[in-house]
Amino acid sequence: MVTWQDKILLCRRNIHPRKGYWTIPAGYLELQETPLDGARREAMEEANADLDIERVLAVYSIPRISQIQILYRATLKDGRHHPGPESQETELFDWNDIPWTDLAFPSVKWVLNQHREVIDKTDFAPFSNPPGETGDYDRAKPVV
Repeated sequence: MVTWQDKILLCRRNIHPRKGYWTIPAGYLELQETPLDGARREAMEEANADLDIERVLAVYSIPRISQIQILYRATLKDGRHHPGPESQETELFDWNDIPWTDLAFPSVKWVLNQHREVIDKTDFAPFSNPPGETGDYDRAKPVV
């Protein structure tokens, strides 16, 4: 969950699944990589974004695909970003301009909303899946 001056960094996916939909910079860990190092690397690969990572924002469980997702709150070090090979484009969005009907996955919507709940807080417990949410989605419908 990367921000810069009250704007949120999103990447339009250039890979499947959900190619063409918007997401946060994220991805899988490499062998022998720490979660923090993986978060920094993925942000660089997808958005050429150099991060200051603040803290864990959320930990999600997505049983359908056997994933545990660790989401960090971070800021761009210098405000610069541009698409890497896995992204068609990158953009900093004001809250009201987020393309809600074009988000790639339910967890993107969750982290955006949970980030907003604690935007001005420095001390909070990490979030988890919203009640009753498992991360399942209908691939033919938007994630709203």
